Amino acid sequence: MPRFFSALILTAVVGLAACTNADRFGPGSGDDDFGYGPGGIHAAALGDPNDPRSPAYFQQSVGDRVFFTTDSSSLNTAAQRTLDAQARWLNDNRDRRIVIEGHADERGTREYNVALGARRANAVQEYLHSQGVALNRMRTVSYGKERPVEACPEQRCWDLNRRAVTVITAAAGA
Repeated sequence: MPRFFSALILTAVVGLAACTNADRFGPGSGDDDFGYGPGGIHAAALGDPNDPRSPAYFQQSVGDRVFFTTDSSSLNTAAQRTLDAQARWLNDNRDRRIVIEGHADERGTREYNVALGARRANAVQEYLHSQGVALNRMRTVSYGKERPVEACPEQRCWDLNRRAVTVITAAAGA
């Protein structure tokens, strides 16, 4: 009997490990014309956080995410300030494209949260477009509750997971 459980645990571990490999379908699998693959940009590709043109600078100094209240896709004042800074950076770096990821917390059905994540990503896209960022430089995707920052049934986790993240991808035309 212990041998059976050992085999069962080993099978589960190997199966879960396979799910975490971003390149499990080959190098660059899932890439599209935005240069955005299944794992996003790797840390090394983010560049120097001291270089104002780098994705690392955008992520760390400008801010790459905005947060939402429960069941909402409305942008609050703090989110608008962050998006204003993002729009300035994007308008200064017109060769960059972005993917806007919409996310939700773990509560609710998968279908509801995918739709909510889409509304959040679209709200960010519309706001950035209103600030002069061209639509052909932006793409949206909703992950719903599938990619939590932190998974736990507590308010602090739910607050972190209700977000939209702006991911700098390849330069336009690259």
